[in-house]
Amino acid sequence: MNAKYYILTLLLFCTGALFAQNVKFTASVSKNEVGTGEQFQIDFSVNGNADGFTAPSFNGFQVLSGPNESTSMTSINGNTTVSTSLSYILMAEKEGEFTIGPATATVDGHRLSTNPIKIKVVKGRPVPQNGQAQSAPDNSVSQANPKDLSKLLFIKAVVDKTNVYQGEQITLNYRLYTLVGIEQSQVDKLPDLNGFWNEDIKNQQQQVQFHIETYKEVRYNVADIKQTILFPEHAGDITIDPLGMTFLIRVPTQPRDIMDQFFGSFKEEKYKVKSAPVVIHVKPLPEAGKPDSYAGAVGNFKIEASIDKTEIKANDAINYKVKVTGSGNLKLLKALNTNFPADFEKYDPKVVDTITESVNGVSGSRVYNYLLIPRHQGDYTIDPLKFAYFNPATNRYTTLTTKSFHIKVAKGANESNVTAFTADKQDVKVLGKDIRYIKISDDGLVMPGNKLFGSTWYFILLLIGPVAAYGAYTYSNWLIKTNSDLVKVKSRRASKIAAKHLANARTQLLANNTQAFYEDVFKGLYGYLSDKLNIAYANLDRETIASVLKVRSLSEQLINRLLETIDLCEMARYAPVTHISKQEVFEKAKGIINDIENEI
Repeated sequence: MNAKYYILTLLLFCTGALFAQNVKFTASVSKNEVGTGEQFQIDFSVNGNADGFTAPSFNGFQVLSGPNESTSMTSINGNTTVSTSLSYILMAEKEGEFTIGPATATVDGHRLSTNPIKIKVVKGRPVPQNGQAQSAPDNSVSQANPKDLSKLLFIKAVVDKTNVYQGEQITLNYRLYTLVGIEQSQVDKLPDLNGFWNEDIKNQQQQVQFHIETYKEVRYNVADIKQTILFPEHAGDITIDPLGMTFLIRVPTQPRDIMDQFFGSFKEEKYKVKSAPVVIHVKPLPEAGKPDSYAGAVGNFKIEASIDKTEIKANDAINYKVKVTGSGNLKLLKALNTNFPADFEKYDPKVVDTITESVNGVSGSRVYNYLLIPRHQGDYTIDPLKFAYFNPATNRYTTLTTKSFHIKVAKGANESNVTAFTADKQDVKVLGKDIRYIKISDDGLVMPGNKLFGSTWYFILLLIGPVAAYGAYTYSNWLIKTNSDLVKVKSRRASKIAAKHLANARTQLLANNTQAFYEDVFKGLYGYLSDKLNIAYANLDRETIASVLKVRSLSEQLINRLLETIDLCEMARYAPVTHISKQEVFEKAKGIINDIENEI
C-alpha cells in the first residue's frame, strides 16, 4: 500500500507543477469598429514576466503612441500575480476590414503568440497627414561643432525628485536634445526599471512635440520622447537604467563648391545615444506613528462608504461600496480590512478603477463593491472602516474612518433552511433537516469488488502521469536550451524572414508596382544578412557585408553577385532600370540566398 501513496503523491506534485504554468498572452482593442481618422487603443497583456516582445504590423493604421508599458501586481489569498501590458494608440487611415496579426513574446522560455484581431473601418473624418501633426524642430537654433556629436545630440533622463519614500511616485522623462536634423530613429533598448513598479504616460499626439530650451548656454530643439511614472518597491539606492536609441542624422560638413556654400553641405550619419543612469535614494517608511490598519498606501487620499439599503429581508443582497480617491499608488492598494457581522455572507469585492496617468502622477479613484447577504433576521451594524495612508508631503501617517451603517433584517421566506455560523465559527447550528452530522462509523458499509483496483494496469495508469510530466519537463528544457542562443535562433530563421519579404516582392511584381518590388527585395536581402551575420540592420553597408562574408569563406563571385543585386535594388528605388527585368532580379535574389545558405 505504501507504493500506492508514493505514486499518488508524485502524480499530484507533477500535475500541480504543470498547471502552475498556466500563462495567458492576449490581445484586446477598445473597439472593433472605428471611423477613418478615429483613434483607438490595442493592448497586449501577459500574466507573467515576458521579454523579447515583437509587435505585429499595423498596416492600414497610423501609430500615434506606443509601446506604452504598464505593470500591475494582484495578491489574492497570498498568491501574487504579476501582469504586464503593452499598449498602442492607433488611428484608422482608410475604409475596409483589416486584421492585426499576432504579437509574440517569450515567457518562461516559451514563445507565445496573441490572437489576431479584426477591425472594421467605416467612413469618418479626413485623416491628417504625418507632416500636419508633427511639431518640427526650430531651424533657428545655433549649430554646434560637427566634430563633437555628443554635443549635437543626446538624451537626458529627468526625474522630478531623487530622494523619496518607498511607494512614493516619481515622474521620469527621457528628453531628447538636438542641434541636427533627424532623418530616422529607432529604440535599441528600453530601460528595465528593476526595483520600480512603473506605468507609462500615454501620449495622444501623433508625433513628438519639439520646443526650444537653453541648456548650458546653448539653445537646443528639445522633445519629450518617453514619460513614465515610477513607484519604488523597496528602500535603498535604485538605479534607473539608460534608454538606448540609434539616430540617422544630417551633420553639417565643409562646403566643396559655391553651391554648397549657398545651400549648405550635409552628410547622413548613424549615431547611437544612451542616457546617463540616474540613482534614486529611497527611504523606508517610518515606523513611528504607523497605524495598525496601514496596508501600504502612499500619497494623498480620501475615502467614503455607502450602502444601497438599510432595511432588507434575510437572504436578500446588500451592495456595500467603498470609494478611495486621490493621487498616489492607487493601483497598488491592497484589499481593505473590512469587518462585517459574522451572520453576513461576504463575497470578494468587484474593483473598478477610474485612474489617469499624467506628468503630475497617478490620480483618480478605486471603487470596491461588496455583495453582502444577511442570513437571519435581526438588527446589525456594519462597523466603520479604517483606511491609513502615508503622506510624503507632510511625512506623517493619516487614518481615515468611514461612517457606520445600521441594518434592519426582517425574516426571509427561506430562512428556516439556512445553516448559520456562530461568531467563533466552530459550533454548527442545524436549521431544518437539510444538513446532518457526519457519520464516522463504518457500520453497514461494504467495499464492492473492483478488478482494476490494485491490478498491474492500475499501477501502470498511475505511472503514466509522472512519465508524461517528466517528458514535458525534458522537452521544455530542450526548447529553452535550443532558443537560449539568440544569435543562432536569428541565424536559423533568417531564410524564413527573407522568404516573407520575397513573397511580398512577388506580389508587387504581379501587381507591376516597380518601386515597392525593389524595396521588398532590398529589405529581404538586408534583413537576411542582418539576422544571418548577427549585424544590426543600422550598421549594414557594402564594406561590412563584403568583409564579414569573406571571413565566412564565401566565394568572391557570390559576394560580387550579392553586392551587384543590392546596388541594383538601391538604384531602382530612385531611377528606372531597363537593362534587366524584374523577374530576373527576383530569381537572382532567391538564388543568392540559397547559395549563401549552402556555402555557410
